[in-house]
Amino acid sequence: MSDLLPYRALVGGSTQGIGRAVAQLLAERGCGLTLLARNEDRLRETVAALPTPTGHTHDYLVADFDDPSHLAEVVQGYLAEHPGGFHILVNNTGGPAGGPLLDAPVDALRLAFNQHVICNHLLAQALVPAMRAAGFGRIINIISTSVKVPLPGLGVSNTIRGAVASWAKTLANELGPHGITVNNVLPGATLTQRHHSLIEKKVAQTGQSAESIEAAMLQTIPARRFGLAEEVAAAVAFLASPAAGYINGTSVPVDGGRTGAL
Repeated sequence: MSDLLPYRALVGGSTQGIGRAVAQLLAERGCGLTLLARNEDRLRETVAALPTPTGHTHDYLVADFDDPSHLAEVVQGYLAEHPGGFHILVNNTGGPAGGPLLDAPVDALRLAFNQHVICNHLLAQALVPAMRAAGFGRIINIISTSVKVPLPGLGVSNTIRGAVASWAKTLANELGPHGITVNNVLPGATLTQRHHSLIEKKVAQTGQSAESIEAAMLQTIPARRFGLAEEVAAAVAFLASPAAGYINGTSVPVDGGRTGAL
């Protein structure tokens, strides 16, 4: 299937988990990719493993979302050498640490806001001009089902993910007339490194076994299983395609039915 053959995509956090699954699927669908993450060794390995569609090459950019100004500098430097820009932007980066909101230091909120809202905004500002010129653009933010129902024990994440969702809806309204859509994909409990780290933290906090914690989680999911990164990637790939051109400014849960809201 090569429905994304003419397009190039910039994918954040693309060396592991959901970001890597997104990169793999977009490449399989015919898209040329630039991967964006902070670990150059993993970036190099991930690029080497991607299928290469005819007429495309893949490359990568090294930047840390803890430093928005450096991220902007890296991306602007790339665009200066590649004026064609990108048609697809997938905003994805690791989530904030868990814990009650009231216990969170102010710096944790500030850092998360920079990593998610500010970095997303800088990337959109850099990439939208080429999308507008092409009359086609897709901005897809991988965030969380907490934008619909806040999740217990994820105070900072709930706060920042909600900010990203409102940012995305506002941007969707502004960019819709230019053939650019802005949507959010909301993973539920998905088998990634973040899932395992959250389980490990609960084990340390409660003394319960990982098995009992996961069993309790599964009881809240109608599908009675955890999601796969590839299933989240499938939603992203659809939203990135021309077929999704009339889907704009919305949030799509990929959560096995767990979220208690429409």
